[in-house]
Amino acid sequence: METPPCSDVWELISKDRRSLKHVHDNVHGNIYLEPLFMKFIDTPQFQRLRDLKQLGLTHMVYPGAVHSRFEHSLGVYWLAGEAINKITAYQGLELEIEHDDIKTVKLAGLLHDVGHGPFSHLFEREVMSMGPGGNIWSHENMSVKMIEYMVDENNIDIDPETLKRVKDMITCCPKDVLLTSLKPKSFLYDIVANGRTGIDVDKFDYIVRDSRACGLGCNFQFERLMESMRVMDNQICYRAKDYLTIHKLFATRADLHRTVYTHAKVKAIELMVVDALRKADSSYQIVSRAFRPSEFWKLDDSILKAIETSSEPELKEAKDLITRIRRRDLYKFCNEFSVPKEEIDYFKAITPKDIICSQKSGHTSLTEEDVAVSNVKIDLTRGTDNPLQSIKFFKDYESSDTFHIEDDRISHLLPAFYQDTIVRVYSKKPELVEAVSAAFENFQLKTYGMKKQVHETPEKKKRRR
Repeated sequence: METPPCSDVWELISKDRRSLKHVHDNVHGNIYLEPLFMKFIDTPQFQRLRDLKQLGLTHMVYPGAVHSRFEHSLGVYWLAGEAINKITAYQGLELEIEHDDIKTVKLAGLLHDVGHGPFSHLFEREVMSMGPGGNIWSHENMSVKMIEYMVDENNIDIDPETLKRVKDMITCCPKDVLLTSLKPKSFLYDIVANGRTGIDVDKFDYIVRDSRACGLGCNFQFERLMESMRVMDNQICYRAKDYLTIHKLFATRADLHRTVYTHAKVKAIELMVVDALRKADSSYQIVSRAFRPSEFWKLDDSILKAIETSSEPELKEAKDLITRIRRRDLYKFCNEFSVPKEEIDYFKAITPKDIICSQKSGHTSLTEEDVAVSNVKIDLTRGTDNPLQSIKFFKDYESSDTFHIEDDRISHLLPAFYQDTIVRVYSKKPELVEAVSAAFENFQLKTYGMKKQVHETPEKKKRRR
């Protein structure tokens, strides 16, 4: 084992309890907040996170999934602190970790989601694509702008260099790996949003929190990884014996995507909400407000209720869609298929136009407004690549060498492919389910020479209403 921490290191992570606030979290238990972090928490912009559901519209299928970005952010703050404290306790002197390093990592954990819009990732994937420049909008970049706005608007006294590092830690992503690896103490950028391996405390928190809220079991134990991680070559590495635990992290995440985040009815509701927001955008200027922090922080999940209760005539179509959601008169799921793995690299998103162009003559004439399509990608964080190939392992605490591990050296039961792409088609009107289903089946025949869907659309769904 490594040398136990000395008193100098404990001094770095010790706290004066008289200055701490404490809250009780239903996942991590007691969470302690220091004065600097309370300055950010006690702002209107951070408190807004209470009105953003962590899982967007998923609560309409999983009623318990009503937890917010606020509690998730507190959880990531706490885990970021636990992670850097453990590294400091064992390697603090060796890595020259300072108080400011610990403060910066924890602040990045606390603020990493302040740039999220309403309805979780749906906002940046679908809503922001409605307007010019929306395709380059991301919640990470918006978090950076929001942090700058929060500091200025609330007169928060913080060192500019610390603030810059916080923002860099939040925006760290795979394409920035080379740049990040050149930074001093680059292992610090692996803790909150890990662009190198995808293993970070953000995932640790939401996997456990989301599983619990949805009533699902979760046998992934992040505590094991937190306890055994070690910084080598300026990167967080893991014991070889924890290979399957890491694989379980990615597999659990993929399972949540399949069964919760992209549930067929959740996607139907999301498609309807996107249509409603598109029809309401001219009234609420949703897209344009998302580029201005001074306006963006006023956007939250309550926008649906605002549309629903509005008396403006031009919002009638949007209101009707929300009423349909309330009455469970959803877009009707027709069918789905998984794109063949040999086609995934060349896959182009299917559109309603693709479906209606596959209608057979003599059938009900469909328009693009009758059809909704959801193209769902589920992977292990690295597309078709195995994320474990980017992770460095070590044998034991006495060794100084790192290495990669191939799946087939561990088990032949691990997946040989790492991404699913699923095409789902919905009919916006109940009476058109049969026509849309037939067009979708014909599209598969034209594209692949066979029906790729697993089963026929049930007859009861095809009945006119």
